[in-house]
Amino acid sequence: MAVLRAVARLQAPRGIQAAAAAWCLVCGLLLVRAHSLSAQTAPSREYQVKAVFLFNFAQFVEWPRAALAGADTPLVIGVLGENPFGAYLDETVRDEKVDNRLLEVQRYNRTEEIKTCHILFVSRCEATRLEPILASLKERSILVVGDADDFVQRGGMIRLATTQNNVRLIANVDAAKAENLTLSSKRRRSAELFTPSKK
Repeated sequence: MAVLRAVARLQAPRGIQAAAAAWCLVCGLLLVRAHSLSAQTAPSREYQVKAVFLFNFAQFVEWPRAALAGADTPLVIGVLGENPFGAYLDETVRDEKVDNRLLEVQRYNRTEEIKTCHILFVSRCEATRLEPILASLKERSILVVGDADDFVQRGGMIRLATTQNNVRLIANVDAAKAENLTLSSKRRRSAELFTPSKK
């Protein structure tokens, strides 16, 4: 059989052999590229834990009626800027319901793209412009979450802080109240509360 395969290669036109070799090279490069992309988009353990926190917020926050306009309105978790969760956040909320509402994940590059959103994670790459982001979301009853170092001090509502491989919550209850959001007492007990200094 090996001899027959060798003869077949010799008899095949050189153009076909070259095309086959090129095709094999392209397929190999595509496989390497796909592996590289999947490695880049796989979330770290830290962001897998943070994705679960975002899902839990949907169960421990009360929104005003106006923010949940129809009985079939999904509860939307949004990510603004770079997505550190990969597909893990989508997998976490898939087929899950809160008060008979399906959960949905949306991704945004700019706040102008945000139509309906209930929980918004602001990625670190957007932290430098947090103040204008918060200003554009004012009076929309969106729970704004992030993990930048000074997130709650600058007006964010909940910071997912990572220390010694643990994720802990720092909540700015006043910022949430200003948007007519109520954090459950159970969630507040598990969080470190941030109180803005009075001037």
